Amino acid sequence: MPEQYNDPKSLITSARGGSPSRRAPVELGERVRAIRRARKWTLEEAARRTGLAASTLSKIENDHMSPTFDVVQRLASGFDVDITELFAASSGERPSGRRSITRANEGREMETHVYAHKLLAAELVQKRILPFVTTVKARSIEDFDEWKGHEGEEFVYVLDGEVLFFTEHYEPDRLGPGDCIYIDSGMKHACISVSEQDARVLWINTG
Repeated sequence: MPEQYNDPKSLITSARGGSPSRRAPVELGERVRAIRRARKWTLEEAARRTGLAASTLSKIENDHMSPTFDVVQRLASGFDVDITELFAASSGERPSGRRSITRANEGREMETHVYAHKLLAAELVQKRILPFVTTVKARSIEDFDEWKGHEGEEFVYVLDGEVLFFTEHYEPDRLGPGDCIYIDSGMKHACISVSEQDARVLWINTG
């Protein structure tokens, strides 16, 4: 069963990444604090860059709350790091000469109320892209608390079912198996299933 993000420890357990050198993992709060201090940012500056409240960042740093996937995305985007890097110690050097194989039905599962993500190449930190296979559970745009955008670009390829993809500035587009969309992630965006079964997509982003 995939880990649920409303469990206080589940996000850290499911999203924590390793590395080729097998550096010991650290808690999310400790990692966020270390990155912020390395950049010499106050909580207020980090809040401005991530779009999160300073009080929220303080709670995360002190392990007083478990962030949702969207909040972790904002942290990664604001700090300009790969999501998995938030869950592992890092030397600051980008590794090279690596490869990762994810077998069928494998991957690190992360679930929200609108998407069920399966993170691919999950053991690699400092990736330039973040690949998922995502089951789209949302059935209405009203299922989203708010539309969100973030740094980077995204590519979505429909594997099964049909989706309606919403993007800021454009009319929603219906996409079926074999269809794909590439967007500037800075636009607010969201995706819902419109087929009888939940749609499944390959989702790749750089943010």
